[in-house]
Amino acid sequence: MQMLSVNKRAALLSVVLLIVALGAWEISVTRQVMGEALTEYEILMGLGQPRAAVPPPSDVLVKAWEQLSNPFYDNGPNDKGIGIQLAYSLYRVLSGFAMAAALAIPLGFLIGMSPVAYKALNPFIQVLRPISPLAWMPLALFIIQDSEASAIFVIFICSVWPMLLNTAFGVAGVRSDWVNVARTHELGSLRTALTVILPAAAPTILTGMRISIGIAWLVIVAAEMLVGGTGIGYYVWNEWNNLDLTSVIFSILMIGLVGMVLDTIFATLQRAVTYAE
Repeated sequence: MQMLSVNKRAALLSVVLLIVALGAWEISVTRQVMGEALTEYEILMGLGQPRAAVPPPSDVLVKAWEQLSNPFYDNGPNDKGIGIQLAYSLYRVLSGFAMAAALAIPLGFLIGMSPVAYKALNPFIQVLRPISPLAWMPLALFIIQDSEASAIFVIFICSVWPMLLNTAFGVAGVRSDWVNVARTHELGSLRTALTVILPAAAPTILTGMRISIGIAWLVIVAAEMLVGGTGIGYYVWNEWNNLDLTSVIFSILMIGLVGMVLDTIFATLQRAVTYAE
């Protein structure tokens, strides 16, 4: 019998772990529900108080089928399908991410190619980078006075630093003999940057972009909980206020799946521009 490949064995192990986890979850919830029956008896006897039960995975699967079978319904401000909520969140994330890339990548090139620019800008970077993106939200709401634009600004702030630092690191790490060859051929600075430095630094730049998109997807959930209105973060908070734990768990799983898709896209791009020496 031919041995399974590493990928097939890994996939099989993942399926087994998923089945075990879901089974343990279902059994634990069943026992909790049985305990609740005793609690109801105790309540009748004046000996206890009711407790909320975590929904089993079977209920979450039913909720997933209901939501994903019609993801784009719109029944008003507080009742929109999961597809609409995710679309709003992705729009904000991609808008802020694109703005951050437009600033961070050229500025990262400047910092990586110029020691003077690095020494001049590094103090500002070190002061601003550790600030939590959500700490900017009150100031953004006061200045911009628009919740959606403020959320996009927060995504911009959290996305810019990983791209900026990785771009600067990648550009500074390009082998000097490659740059010297470009100078020997009398290539200008711009052409050298585009034809020599950019391809060599591309894997590191995409690593920064991959980190940034992951952070942006994390931050948008919290930002939408603060500003409300639409988005997957608002959806989670709204369902919690409705005490619908099944929808909360379903939305958490959707956040994880979308985050995995975004990371996979950038991982694929990163592999595509990585050249074996």
